[in-house]
Amino acid sequence: MPRSTGTVVAALTAAALGCVGFLAYQASATAPERPSHAQHAGDSKGKSKSKDQGKHGKRKSTALPGDSGSGLRVVYALEDRRVWLVGADEQPTRTFEVHPSSASPAPGTYEVTSRRQSTVGSDGVKVEHVVVFHTEEGVVFGFSAAIDGSTPDPNATKKTGGIRESREDASAMWDFAQVGTRVVVIA
Repeated sequence: MPRSTGTVVAALTAAALGCVGFLAYQASATAPERPSHAQHAGDSKGKSKSKDQGKHGKRKSTALPGDSGSGLRVVYALEDRRVWLVGADEQPTRTFEVHPSSASPAPGTYEVTSRRQSTVGSDGVKVEHVVVFHTEEGVVFGFSAAIDGSTPDPNATKKTGGIRESREDASAMWDFAQVGTRVVVIA
């Protein structure tokens, strides 16, 4: 005896919902705990809505640090692993998290010395939107995005100075940080 069309449709719908539910579960189980994303400083007036935690359990703030110089500049906070792009009007235009390599520049004020649309990083990874601001003892320090989206190994034995950004953030950095732009590195 043939089955009714309604029964077949109900069975197929139940199977589809089961598959979608299973795939959603798999995606949530393998997704990062908190996806990395850029926060535009103007969206929250520099106040943090993030629940990021610093080294000592303190809440990380996305507000521009007070000891970060003045004028148009890039501010890189080593401990917070965060960058701010600050306009000449002292207002941050963008802030975002970064991923440092195995070496970090000493706190101080530097200038963007060169830029390169794309190249291979010192760790062998293809990178784009490279903004270099310091070289010390053969280690080149600069911001870039890995084309494959990877982040550097901070525990690598080879000293590398790449500071990785998302591709979207690297594009914003590329547009903002021309040769001669100050880069202020703070602890």
